[in-house]
Amino acid sequence: MLQRTYQWTTPTGGMRAYVDRKRLAWTLSVLFPLLPILALVLHLNLGNEAWLFLPLAVVYVLVPLMDAMLGEDASNPPEEVVAELEADAYYRVLLWLTVPLYFVGLVVTTGYAVSASLSWIGWLGLAYSAGLVGGLAVNTGHELGHKRSPVDQLFARLALAVPAYGHFSVEHNFGHHRHVATAEDSASARFGESIYRFAGREMPGGLRRAVAIERSRQHRRGRGFWTVHNEIVQSWMVTLLLQGGLVAWLGWEALLFLLIHNLVAWWQLTSANYVEHYGLKRARLADGRYERCRPHHSWNSNHVVSNLLLFHLERHSDHHAHPQRRYQSLRDFPDLPRLPSGYFGMFVLAYLPPLWFRVMNPRTLNLPHIGADPSLLNLDPRLKPGLLSGGAVDPSA
Repeated sequence: MLQRTYQWTTPTGGMRAYVDRKRLAWTLSVLFPLLPILALVLHLNLGNEAWLFLPLAVVYVLVPLMDAMLGEDASNPPEEVVAELEADAYYRVLLWLTVPLYFVGLVVTTGYAVSASLSWIGWLGLAYSAGLVGGLAVNTGHELGHKRSPVDQLFARLALAVPAYGHFSVEHNFGHHRHVATAEDSASARFGESIYRFAGREMPGGLRRAVAIERSRQHRRGRGFWTVHNEIVQSWMVTLLLQGGLVAWLGWEALLFLLIHNLVAWWQLTSANYVEHYGLKRARLADGRYERCRPHHSWNSNHVVSNLLLFHLERHSDHHAHPQRRYQSLRDFPDLPRLPSGYFGMFVLAYLPPLWFRVMNPRTLNLPHIGADPSLLNLDPRLKPGLLSGGAVDPSA
């Protein structure tokens, strides 16, 4: 199971073979949720509260550096083995194994924050670290939530319950994927819009859209919103049991810890949404509908390390064009919009809007399908005309 060779017969009768060189390396995505626990174990044994900031150093410094050093992997699995590759239970089991580790991580870090005698800086460091990694639960829920298997759907709702983001799958699958790269999508960043102003649209907009979609779905089935059949309510109930149970057990300090954890986790999703479609726009057709989402409507990255930690989320172009493809078979294509770093490096850049605009605006304008034509961009309506250039900045930044 740990090593497997996929074979197929060529049209001439010969045999070919494919081996996923990253098969074992995908376990990094499974182990990554344990990083805050490693941080508190190091603090417990070595006594320096700086260890509680270890996840921040790994995510915002070490991983971008490793992405830069190890570079990109643009290889694709042969189409002849994709069906067999996607049927391989090994890859699904890795996703399933990740979910309980998010629960363990949240329980352990919350308990440690309340019981250990930490300074307020150390306490905040642990809360931010827990939320930083807890945000990856949304990524796991994202991969599982696109699949039709009842088991995958169950694990998706459980994963999303950890950071209290149970509305994500409904909003993402039925809202974002429908309106992606249009002005109607609150989860698609506009050219010239800073991440901070984007967050003001994306966070509340996603919740409103999810509730509206699910209310409509339940209404068509003759039910009200508050029903156990509601996918959002199901995940919220697990959140209430998990986080409410921690507060009942550990007291009100746990509530503050969990609030910070949740906000930081949500911020990670906002960061990903910001970089994934920045400035890209689908054309409106003569009949009023939008053109079909194609690979060039998403930013792509083949950076090795961050992709291994995110279950290939950074091959976002193929994901949006073919959302049912599983992470191990997502493909790279030529002439895609390409990010200069993996997601974690791009997050750091996005948190510094002037640098983000300096790097990403020329890159966006010079994409082959845009050709410096502003009409082909998803523009921020508040962008000042004189700032529509390679160095454009958010007028409110």
